[in-house]
Amino acid sequence: MKTIDELLSEGVAGKRVFVRADLNVPLDGTTITDDGRIRAVLPTVKALAEAGARVVVASHLGRPKGAPDPVFSLAPAAARLGELLGADVAFATDTVGESATSTVAGLSDGQVAVVENLRFNAGETSKDDAERGAFADRLAALVDVYVGDGFGAVHRKHASVYDLPARLPHYAGHLIANEVGVLKKLTEDVKRPYVVALGGAKVSDKLAVIDQLLGKADRLLIGGGMAYTFLKAKGHEVGISLLQEDQIPAVQEYIERAEKTGVELVLPVDVLVSTEFPDLKTKAPANPTTVAADAIPADQEGLDIGPETRKLYASKLADAGTVFWNGPMGVFEHPDYAEGTKAVAQALIESPGFTVVGGGDSAAAVRTLGFDETAFGHISTGGGASLEYLEGKTLPGLAALED
Repeated sequence: MKTIDELLSEGVAGKRVFVRADLNVPLDGTTITDDGRIRAVLPTVKALAEAGARVVVASHLGRPKGAPDPVFSLAPAAARLGELLGADVAFATDTVGESATSTVAGLSDGQVAVVENLRFNAGETSKDDAERGAFADRLAALVDVYVGDGFGAVHRKHASVYDLPARLPHYAGHLIANEVGVLKKLTEDVKRPYVVALGGAKVSDKLAVIDQLLGKADRLLIGGGMAYTFLKAKGHEVGISLLQEDQIPAVQEYIERAEKTGVELVLPVDVLVSTEFPDLKTKAPANPTTVAADAIPADQEGLDIGPETRKLYASKLADAGTVFWNGPMGVFEHPDYAEGTKAVAQALIESPGFTVVGGGDSAAAVRTLGFDETAFGHISTGGGASLEYLEGKTLPGLAALED
């Protein structure tokens, strides 16, 4: 795929450049609680603006129902982008309507605008090719060149991700080029031992990637809510812990495969439990107890890996040549259940290998828990996209950028 470096060498002064970013940031009302995704697109936006392009940034935010909804407005993200750029950023209150048309027309060389949430238009996410195409046509009419830099959306077959690049000269931005380079290190140029730490709530979200990694990774460390389905598959009592009973047969098959192929599948040896889920708003003390992973009381719920498991997982990461981590080890949003996730993050920092934090809640945890982001080899902006790439799937947004 062509990259933004090639576009810049060709010259962009005076050109209207559409940057498909991922500004899907978490909001508390109109306050952004984590601006990581905005900061991730800064190198691309800055490079284009400094080269004299008229930059039109577009993104989705949340899951509106194909119509305007002020709860999901990109206005806070546009304001934050302006603060980070140190320059005024114009904001269009629609995507392809009167406001967008006049806002883009009013840009001078080197100026930046953000258009309103792409998903306020039903054509953005439509499964009908013609409806998506019609929306892509209207977006294309606004600009001259397309730069794809919203890695967190490249696994979606959406108008601005898949259809629009076909209508314009297209290039990969700095973020996407970097993300793809990192993923190739995880699939084509792996330094061993290759250790994968997987957490998060649902085992069903990770089955396909586990299937692929059983033939590639040396060790799989399992934590988070998904661990309890693994423990149940091994015949252990899991109390009222998060459990996907319908996935037990698949998990049992993967446990058997790991044994046959020599992949070390590591499960928690102890867990923090409580009779109730913690209050994430007040952060009131939860007073959990620690029990062996095969002795969870019937009326208790596992909410984090325990201290012995933290030590175990740290030891399994200590000699890694490559590490991929996706998914927290527990309910990290509450201080009483954050230690497991902290331990894995710290082990990645101390690991001598190339370490990748696979976006989503893992990236949010790194920032929420106060870790220095530069201490990791790479923090992805797209958890779902990263997982699908590792599953071996073709990602529509990347395919669309190929020549």
